[in-house]
Amino acid sequence: MATNFNTSLEFVDGHHRGGSPVKVSVRQVNAWFGTKQALRDVSLDIYGAEVTAIIGASGCGKTTLLKCLNRINETIPSFRMTGEILLDGHSVFDPDVEVGHLRRRFGWVAQMPNPFPWSIRENVAYGARIHGIVRGEAETGALVERLLRRANLWDEVKDILDEPGTSLSGGQQQRLCIARALSTEPDVILMDEPCSALDPTATARVEALIEELRRQFAIVIVTHNMQQAARISQRTAFFHLGALVEAGDTEDIFVRPRTELCGRYVTGRFG
Repeated sequence: MATNFNTSLEFVDGHHRGGSPVKVSVRQVNAWFGTKQALRDVSLDIYGAEVTAIIGASGCGKTTLLKCLNRINETIPSFRMTGEILLDGHSVFDPDVEVGHLRRRFGWVAQMPNPFPWSIRENVAYGARIHGIVRGEAETGALVERLLRRANLWDEVKDILDEPGTSLSGGQQQRLCIARALSTEPDVILMDEPCSALDPTATARVEALIEELRRQFAIVIVTHNMQQAARISQRTAFFHLGALVEAGDTEDIFVRPRTELCGRYVTGRFG
């Protein structure tokens, strides 16, 4: 496709670096809920120390793919899947894989901020405690401070750690949920439209946090915000009707898409 699109978008770092290792490999994945097929022969590599944005119209399979990675879809009786998913080169479906331990390796941040109805401190500490990562008050306190600092939230909540997490603003709650997602020491962070319920100021803070975190984690973010995908991701994958239409460097997807369908979507002509 010769035409250039979306040249006004801001690409902070819209290119994959060749030295980044493949963290997750999705190979020929098909997925169904009952008789309805949600994913169609999807193959995609997700790299460490990068943000991969997944874009596409509602109902195209974006969140289904996220929930295939951590095997959460398996809790739905009507769900079935074929294909392969590798984490660090090893199948997530290997019989020796303990599902609870696997899910611990994937941090999850939902669309709506959803802190537990507990204190700020307990929101952060709970996952690490039940997985045996921390023991005792000293270890727990150190972990809570470290993760709240990591989420750029410590200075705002250090004097109210025993207040409910639900008492915070929406943007603070989402950063608390990100701190909670980090508490199980994951390898990959999965984010399902994490800024859709936030105002522009809170969104900017979360995006800045994502940029910091991706230096250590592979991050996969589902977003309907094209400007956000351009700003924060190194690679973008465009889905349509359950199929992966195009994937590559974010700047290429938005400026030099290879398919007419992708070009129409990123310029707002459908979806």
